[in-house]
Amino acid sequence: MTRWAHVIGTGGYLPETIRTNFDLSEMVDTTDSWIYERTGIKSRRIAGEDETASSMGEIASRQAIEMAGIDVQEIDLIIVATSTPDRVYPSTACILQHRLGIQNCVGFDIQAACSGAIFALSIADQYIKSGIAKKVLVVGSEVCSRVVDWTDRATCILFGDGAGAVLLAASEQAGILSTHIHSDGGYEDLLFLPNPQVAAVAKQGEAGYIQMRGNEVFKVAVNTLGRIVDETLEANGMQQSDIDWLVPHQANTRIIAATAKKLGMDMDQVILTLETQGNTSSASVLLAFNEGVRDGRIKRGQTVLMEAFGAGFTWGSALLRY
Repeated sequence: MTRWAHVIGTGGYLPETIRTNFDLSEMVDTTDSWIYERTGIKSRRIAGEDETASSMGEIASRQAIEMAGIDVQEIDLIIVATSTPDRVYPSTACILQHRLGIQNCVGFDIQAACSGAIFALSIADQYIKSGIAKKVLVVGSEVCSRVVDWTDRATCILFGDGAGAVLLAASEQAGILSTHIHSDGGYEDLLFLPNPQVAAVAKQGEAGYIQMRGNEVFKVAVNTLGRIVDETLEANGMQQSDIDWLVPHQANTRIIAATAKKLGMDMDQVILTLETQGNTSSASVLLAFNEGVRDGRIKRGQTVLMEAFGAGFTWGSALLRY
């Protein structure tokens, strides 16, 4: 019997606080039109003081569990993708496991920046296909607002907070068809988040905020995502027309449009959440997928291509039949 990792539940959570481009224009030298023309973002959500990656992840996870209609004790594995964990250790996945009240389960975090959800799905897929796990909870949760310098116009306009979740189960029904993940550390200086605990020793005065050279990142992202589309289609013997939905990482409208063009897709076949959520890093693909499922656009039996690009550089795709 062929074992597939099939999606049985999705969930998402966005904090209540909304920070608009007009709000940012009072904090840094920018305007609503300047931000929107360059990114496609109008507003983003900001986590409350008492919110964390695990607390937001819990809400998204409970939604996915409720949709799936399973007992939480059936979950074998929790994988949390995050660059903003509650603590360095224990892992956010372990904290989330406790919050969900799951007794016999393995949990661990992965860190692949904005590609985190794709990497987590790839790992979950292998656990299910190998027979080691039967039900896997994959969560992407980020509190980006706490690692953004709100006086740096180049980065503060981009990021937002939120959490997305997908519950996967072993099935004879087709689910994840393939995943493709890559990394190249040669670009580490183009997009990074310093560790202030280490940077204080190595480089005096380096703050623990996201640093990015946007133009260079944009160029590499567009070319790299074009290649991952080709790789994914070739691996599955598919044509562009076989893809029903593109669920991209929500980083920049121009990058997303370039990927859609590569697939020969109209933008109405793309799930876009960027305008009101900003870049929620590892949460963005799962948040967008959840939105597409819950509003009825993504239907059972349809083929969905997820893709992401992040610091590292990391990049990857997941092709699945929902």
